[in-house]
Amino acid sequence: MNEFELIARLTKSLPTNETVVTGAGDDCAVLDLGVPEKLILFKTDAVVEGIHFTAETPPEKIGRKALARCLSDIAAMAGTPTAALVTIALPEKFDAEFIAKIYDGLNALAEKTGVAIVGGETTTNPERILISIALLGTVPRGKQILRSGAKVGDAIFVTGELGGSLAEKHLEFEPRLAEARWLAEHFSVHALMDLSDGLGGDLRHILAASKVGAEILKSAVPVSRAAKLRAKENSAAKPAFVAALTDGEDFELLFTVASKDAVKLLDAWRKKFPKLKLSCIGKIIAGEGILIRDKTSSHKFNAHGYVHFA
Repeated sequence: MNEFELIARLTKSLPTNETVVTGAGDDCAVLDLGVPEKLILFKTDAVVEGIHFTAETPPEKIGRKALARCLSDIAAMAGTPTAALVTIALPEKFDAEFIAKIYDGLNALAEKTGVAIVGGETTTNPERILISIALLGTVPRGKQILRSGAKVGDAIFVTGELGGSLAEKHLEFEPRLAEARWLAEHFSVHALMDLSDGLGGDLRHILAASKVGAEILKSAVPVSRAAKLRAKENSAAKPAFVAALTDGEDFELLFTVASKDAVKLLDAWRKKFPKLKLSCIGKIIAGEGILIRDKTSSHKFNAHGYVHFA
């Protein structure tokens, strides 16, 4: 049983109440707690030594990544983060200075993004460090963007470049908070999420939630220099294009808009965010799954991104 099969089993009969606008199955839960003009976003995420970082990773970068992952999910709902709780689980023989530096990295990103760290929990965990963040945010009422709104004919966009994230990007990425809020304010974005497990896997979440398929133009996918370099230097490595769709931890935005808005959006984006690439990589189609199209043919793309327990 892989990660997504387990999630499906555990979430099929979760209790709910009148505060839940959107429960399990999207980037954040959306709650109505009676705050005027705002809904509450609620997110949790964890990083584990040996999975998301190594014992040699600089501690400040560990702390930064732990919070940044949650911030990226707030961005995926076009929200604004507000406050976080931090749970840290440590081996019995831990280095207090190392742990303090983890918090230095976490706190620096929290201050930069306006997040208050309001408490948490410490506990013991044999052999390795685990950090879990619970993050609250807000979004204007009716402005939350879900995975389920993609429509046939929509243009598909991604920010930045994809693949090769292990060449430091997974520790240093910038959650696209400002970019997502700008998109929500200026365009009718139909579906939105962040890329944590790879385009090939995460796009399928939008397709499943929206009950549609996708056609991706191979030449339009923005493959990172790191992915190209790794493929060039190591014959056993994934082809660069496959790495761009499956490596994971890119933490870029993936979204769809009506095709009639695509050119206008690209022009406005270049003026607003001239240093961040935006690429139209394909379109939403009827059916299911992902088709990859090149100059002469198209084929089903069956590979997925990173999946725990697979």
